[in-house]
Amino acid sequence: MPVHPPAAKADAARAFLSFDKSAEAVRNNARWMAGGVNSNFRLNISPTPLVFERGEGPYLFDVDGNRLIDYYLGMGPMILGHKPKALVEAVTAQIENGILFAGQTGIEAEAARLVCELVPSAERMRFGSSGSEVDQAAIRLARAATGRTKVIKFEGHYHGWFDNVLWSTAPALDAAGPAEAPIPVAGSKGQLADTAESLVVLPWNNLELLEARLAQGDIAAVIMEAAMCNAGAVHPLSGYLEGVREACTRSGAILIFDEVITGFRLAPGGAQERFGVTPDLSTFGKAIANGFPVAAIAGRADLIDMFVTGGVVHGGTYNAQPIAMAATAATLRSLTPQLYKGIERTGTMLMEGFREVFASAGVLAQVAGFPQVFHVALGLDQPARDYRDLARMNRKAYVAMTTALLRRGVRALERGAWFLSCEHDDSVIATTIDAMADAVKELKAAGTL
Repeated sequence: MPVHPPAAKADAARAFLSFDKSAEAVRNNARWMAGGVNSNFRLNISPTPLVFERGEGPYLFDVDGNRLIDYYLGMGPMILGHKPKALVEAVTAQIENGILFAGQTGIEAEAARLVCELVPSAERMRFGSSGSEVDQAAIRLARAATGRTKVIKFEGHYHGWFDNVLWSTAPALDAAGPAEAPIPVAGSKGQLADTAESLVVLPWNNLELLEARLAQGDIAAVIMEAAMCNAGAVHPLSGYLEGVREACTRSGAILIFDEVITGFRLAPGGAQERFGVTPDLSTFGKAIANGFPVAAIAGRADLIDMFVTGGVVHGGTYNAQPIAMAATAATLRSLTPQLYKGIERTGTMLMEGFREVFASAGVLAQVAGFPQVFHVALGLDQPARDYRDLARMNRKAYVAMTTALLRRGVRALERGAWFLSCEHDDSVIATTIDAMADAVKELKAAGTL
């Protein structure tokens, strides 16, 4: 555990923060926006959804005047931190040239070139606006290329909020059926039940079950997070991704890596670079443009070119919007080896600091994942291998912990994920560890942990 400077100690011990103005603003805004928010994933945050005024480096500043160390990072995109100079300058310059042309620009070609140079699977690519959208494009391509309809997805993996994929993303275990043969569980009311007929849901990290299902020869695609980073931060077991790659090749199924979270975060080329396994298609979002609404589908040229020669439709008014493309190019040019080396170091420092805090306090917890994005699971005695392992974590206690941290000026996702940026320096990490130690002490005393 690092030696903490006196300033960090003092910062962690400051008076608890309040969020009354945020709570009032959310209540008032609910007159116009359902729930006062514009995404269900921003609802029901303890003690209240927050309203922000600005961001700077690793910090957010809310309407109550609080400065918060931010580990949400926009739910993953802000790998360069808030308001990085190079991105701001690139976007400002592009605004002077125009906003939207319904045509092509040089900056989108530059951004596309950078994607293809960085990502191992990217022989060709197309831009979109959201991860949900490009996942749909990938599935459509796979069905067109194979002439098959069924797609394998995995429990706990998230591929967007559309009807045909919002199945078994966070199912209650009493509704999910046996572990070796999960029952698809819808994620929303109003979801078309018959969309599950084209899906096969399996447990992740179980190569034997996947190989057996692929051998039936009717699967168009296998879609997965190459590292399970939405529900947790779970590594693929040794040999698993390699085995999946071989099984898909044998059966003629298209392998799709959903790298919306892991892309440009775990490495410049994403999880596929980090693990050395190349899929047929990949999807990206979040860190690709450090907060701008940009996504991408990339992969084998013969597949992507089906958008041109194979009768497969892909469109979007805002695809490759020039301002967003300026942000994309600026972000990708900023992803240097030094940047990843720095986040590896500070992220490792934070993970190790948390482990020491929990061990010293006698709190059962797993801190697992990657320095760039890791997961804290209270109540687990060993690292999770799949969703059902993660489902056993003590979520109520974890929400109490994130609430206690927020009152101490540290904002962390209630689902357990911690995202790091290059702006989270040693002093920020030290302050965070001290805040965690203080929060754990409080919750232990209250009997919550």
